[in-house]
Amino acid sequence: MKDKLMKMLEDRKKEMIEIRRYLHENPELSFEEENTSKYIEEFYKGKDVEVQTNVGGGHGLIVTITGGKPGKTIGLRADFDALPIFEETDVPFKSNKPGVMHACAHDGHTAYLMILADCLIQLKDEIPGKIKIIHQPAEEVPPGGAIGMIKSGLLDDLDHIFGIHLLPLGPAGVVGYNSGYVFPGRAYFKLKVQGTGGHGSSPHLANDAIVAASHFVTAIQTVVSRRLNPFDMGVITIGSFDGKGTFNVIKDSVVLEGDVRAMTDETRELIEQEIRRIAKGIEQEFDVTCELTYTPDYPPLYNDPEVTEMVAGFLKNANDKEITEVREFPKMSPSEDFAHYAKKFPACFFYICCTPKGVEKPYFNHHPKFDIDEDALLVAAKAVGQVVCGYYKID
Repeated sequence: MKDKLMKMLEDRKKEMIEIRRYLHENPELSFEEENTSKYIEEFYKGKDVEVQTNVGGGHGLIVTITGGKPGKTIGLRADFDALPIFEETDVPFKSNKPGVMHACAHDGHTAYLMILADCLIQLKDEIPGKIKIIHQPAEEVPPGGAIGMIKSGLLDDLDHIFGIHLLPLGPAGVVGYNSGYVFPGRAYFKLKVQGTGGHGSSPHLANDAIVAASHFVTAIQTVVSRRLNPFDMGVITIGSFDGKGTFNVIKDSVVLEGDVRAMTDETRELIEQEIRRIAKGIEQEFDVTCELTYTPDYPPLYNDPEVTEMVAGFLKNANDKEITEVREFPKMSPSEDFAHYAKKFPACFFYICCTPKGVEKPYFNHHPKFDIDEDALLVAAKAVGQVVCGYYKID
């Protein structure tokens, strides 16, 4: 079956590219992917498979492939939302929606998985188990689409789950992996500092919110440098400081917004605790009121070491002309809502390189000029197909 599957995927490479280009040209933002969801649903119509739509109260789909023999159940996940970015590429299939772009390769994720799923449907009698194809919306915007897919209960029977991400970290053909905590979790916070406004000539009659908020900005930088173990990863960023006013008027209030990244749940909880403590201290020190909104969203992504070692073994032994190199990658700093699945099921999330040919310094994901080498779509399909065949001990 494995040789048959790989040949089927090779024969449908052009179709993968066509699907990717259609999706790229017709992107939809997180939680708004109605037409994309319908397009995916239409693809599976008439096929010998169970399709559940509007999963999790959103636009998600779960396609269940029931094998010819009983066995374990695995999930294969791909996301399909786009980003609020004005595309600056010169491709002929450029986004037809100004300000919306598939700049994170979710179009490619969906395209490879649709074709792989269809091939697996045709070969399902040879599969000793069940495969759930998870087409997930809204990865980019917290709380993310993964939570709804999980809360639906339709994935409760999974034994393991697998996912990939296209990344321009090498030429098409290179596949990367890592185990343990591989992506950090993140959190969003908003702080309103309320003081008392006044005239610049009479600071003693006012209570300057800008001064108090500025102290908060500098104080929270000590959380990483003085509160975290030096071997733990944490980042705190103030991305917005809304203190605009008039040059001779003391501001009565300021609003800050920030981002937190941490590689473990323990570190993320410690950072939250310290930010809350510092906000209370600012109230005492400057006699202001601090209204803090702190929202943890994606947890750290944990690749089960045993599962990851298994996946790496399947890929290293694939002996496939499209998979030219399999190597361990370093930990990375983006966040991913696949982490929600990995908290519930033993998981492996690995990487398919996609640097465009002839490009030395590619634009990374989320850049308005981001693009991929479409040869990576077949690499992704074959790599995940190899994992499926290895998992079920199919030759």
